[in-house]
Amino acid sequence: MSLRNALLALLRVGPLSGYDLQKQFSLSVGHVWHAPDSQIYPELRKMEAAGLIEGEEQVRGERGTRRVYHVTDAGDRAFLGWMEAPLDYSRVRDPAHLKAAYLEATTPDAAREFLRSHIAAWESELEQWEGELRRIDAVDNPMLIRRLAAKPAEEHERTIAFKRFAYEGLVDRARGEIAWAERGLELVDDLSAPDGTWSAGPVASSGSGTE
Repeated sequence: MSLRNALLALLRVGPLSGYDLQKQFSLSVGHVWHAPDSQIYPELRKMEAAGLIEGEEQVRGERGTRRVYHVTDAGDRAFLGWMEAPLDYSRVRDPAHLKAAYLEATTPDAAREFLRSHIAAWESELEQWEGELRRIDAVDNPMLIRRLAAKPAEEHERTIAFKRFAYEGLVDRARGEIAWAERGLELVDDLSAPDGTWSAGPVASSGSGTE
């Protein structure tokens, strides 16, 4: 259902064609809810069948047409109902942390490579999300500009504030994952022998030392 609500959030700002919706998705809600293009069009058809959105054919050029979608009253009520309802949290599926729990089954070098790749992936995410924060501060985010244009001036400050709040959480998450993997690299070093294998000796506790 989160894909549906992400699409409703975009369409509540204003009507969009499927193509434009895909572009807006990747530039905004796609940062917090990934969905490939192959999922968007089928979901739009389901939403239209459910009466949450309506599509109309618009002339495009001399011979072409495009289908433009807008939110119905029922779709608006469904989105607001989702916003007001408690969030149904899903159980975590985290392949990186699952793999980390069994790193003793591989070699120290392979463990280091995994952790370095994890750091690189999250550094890329961090760079992207910090860039989004800069665009929010400059009011240069395309979707944010559309949202502000559709809202009265007295709502602009809190719209920007909550947009920034969401991306601050993503930045914090990226920094946390990087710091976790860096600690993992230190742990691998502590558990490794000089010959590149795992050490057979006891491991010193990393705690405070209290009994």
